[in-house]
Amino acid sequence: MNTYAFPGNIEEDILQIAARQIPYMRTEWFSELMKENERMLLDAIGCPGGHVMFFTSSGTGAMDAVVENYVMATGKAFIIDGGSFGHRWVELCRYHGAAHEVFEVPFASDIDYDLLDRMVGDSLPKVFLCQHHETSSGQLFDLKRISAICQKYGVSLVVDVISSFLAEDIDMDGLKIDVAITSTQKGLNLPPGAALVFLSEKALCTDFRHGNYYFDFQDNLCNMQRGQTPFSPATTIFMQINERMKRNMAAGIRNLVEATRRKALYFREKCREFEWEIPAETPANAITGFYLHRNGDKLFGELQKEHIFIMPSGRKDFFRVSHMGIQNEHDLDILADAIRRIEMM
Repeated sequence: MNTYAFPGNIEEDILQIAARQIPYMRTEWFSELMKENERMLLDAIGCPGGHVMFFTSSGTGAMDAVVENYVMATGKAFIIDGGSFGHRWVELCRYHGAAHEVFEVPFASDIDYDLLDRMVGDSLPKVFLCQHHETSSGQLFDLKRISAICQKYGVSLVVDVISSFLAEDIDMDGLKIDVAITSTQKGLNLPPGAALVFLSEKALCTDFRHGNYYFDFQDNLCNMQRGQTPFSPATTIFMQINERMKRNMAAGIRNLVEATRRKALYFREKCREFEWEIPAETPANAITGFYLHRNGDKLFGELQKEHIFIMPSGRKDFFRVSHMGIQNEHDLDILADAIRRIEMM
């Protein structure tokens, strides 16, 4: 099987970590593993003085936890709604009754940053919620410009980096990001099942709201001091994180980002060769989103017959190819040729 959907193809030895007998987690060994995970992850994202909370959930669980614990404790949110994942922030704020204002961005478009500056200045929110990369379209937003606006108006910056962590350059401290969220099935190239919340030194001073028993920030932070989670963790996934991050740190984070970028650029050359439209104004490294000319209704099913998986979307004839995981130019040639053959059926 070749998968160009998240998390991508994973090394067999890392997969095998989850196939062995599961060790008991309430041990000094597991605590040290979790503390090592935290140190490596903080280093990778440029936030050495912060902390990480580990949740056995999808990325949406972490987003939910941030709204409940942080947004509700801080004040009105200003949300970039640039696609289905940006809209999830809107839905979560509505669900929890959090005061918020929405800045809508058309599909695959970049933000009008001058207009954004004016609107944030008029709104004066307490928290800014956005995606770094809107995975539904492939559009990358400019965190440097967003950060400058937030600093100008004294707004706390919260960023979903679920599909940009380890695929784009991210420096939490340099960008003054207070809270960042990721999960295992994208940049970490691991099975889904765990989500991570990064808190900066500044965010750690927050008097968090206690609105959820399982996702309570204070409880999770207290337990992490001893390298544990309050409740039963996805033990083998956290073991896989440990092995993955050791390899990432040895390879170098910048080298990983550059490798992903090169794969993305190579596949985009194939898209140009076959005249497939890439709508994102500023495409991210993690995925390439493109429109097929014909047979879009057949593509997903026909590729499955060849044991190939890409990501469909809610838009007619629009598909996404991930550049995470084990993937080389030869793989991308095979994929592009298969898509072209089905398009021309």
